[in-house]
Amino acid sequence: MFKQRSIRRVVRASGIGLHSGKKVKINFLPSECDTGIVFRRIDLDPVVEIPAEAMLIQEAFMCSNLVKGKVKVGTVEHVMSAIAALGIDNLIIEIDAAEIPIMDGSAGPFIYLLLQGELTEQEHAKKFIKIKKEIHVQTDDKTASFRPYDGFELNFTIDFDHPAFDKRHQSSSIEFSTENFVAEISEARTFGFMKDLEQLQANNLALGANLENAIGLDENGVVNEGGLRYSDEFVRHKILDAIGDLYLLGHQIIARFDAFKSGHSLNNKLLRAIQADPSSFEIVTFCNQEQCPIKYVPIG
Repeated sequence: MFKQRSIRRVVRASGIGLHSGKKVKINFLPSECDTGIVFRRIDLDPVVEIPAEAMLIQEAFMCSNLVKGKVKVGTVEHVMSAIAALGIDNLIIEIDAAEIPIMDGSAGPFIYLLLQGELTEQEHAKKFIKIKKEIHVQTDDKTASFRPYDGFELNFTIDFDHPAFDKRHQSSSIEFSTENFVAEISEARTFGFMKDLEQLQANNLALGANLENAIGLDENGVVNEGGLRYSDEFVRHKILDAIGDLYLLGHQIIARFDAFKSGHSLNNKLLRAIQADPSSFEIVTFCNQEQCPIKYVPIG
């Protein structure tokens, strides 16, 4: 039986919220079988828990925000991407603010932290969502879709008319696995335009943004001293975001994902379309990891 995963021990870290600009403490805790990924706001009295569920995404402008009543956990996509990449099914994430820390703008630091927690197998079977028919959503010229596929392949195209965005590097694909994610996707950083920063900050957004946690773009190109980590870092980051957004369906998806200019809102719209059509998917398990079409880092 291919088993569920959690971590063995508590891991603690801190960072700055990208939009709030405030220091945030974050703790990763082991969790029991079939409890899923749960965010816990420990700064509130009483403490509020918010499960990582697609239907709780109520705000998706520039980031994915889970909202339960009047309580929010913002910018969850990067940490969710790292959790998906390591095949973690059950985890408690404590934070003492309304936003996950941005770290360096990628998922790399979260991969490192979660591995410090030591991955461990649990007793119940790991569940996957296998897409059985094509599901397509569109907003204006932006599109996102799932098709049946034996594995998890992501194909993403962006379309920016700007000197920094080489037309040769606005499309990218990945066959999802722990190894491929860590090597090709995990270090891709979020990005933004310097000309938009003042307006965003006037609206209490991007208050913590700087060149240590994001790629900055002026009218000519990238302003970060070290330049890009990958020639196609922009589209790779969009794939990173999508992996995190799509894991909010509750289990890893077995499908081919195609996107053109998609973002957090459209990614979530795709998940809601799947949930609205039970005939579009089935829950599957595997006798062992070798039978699973998605390859994860081994345990032990």
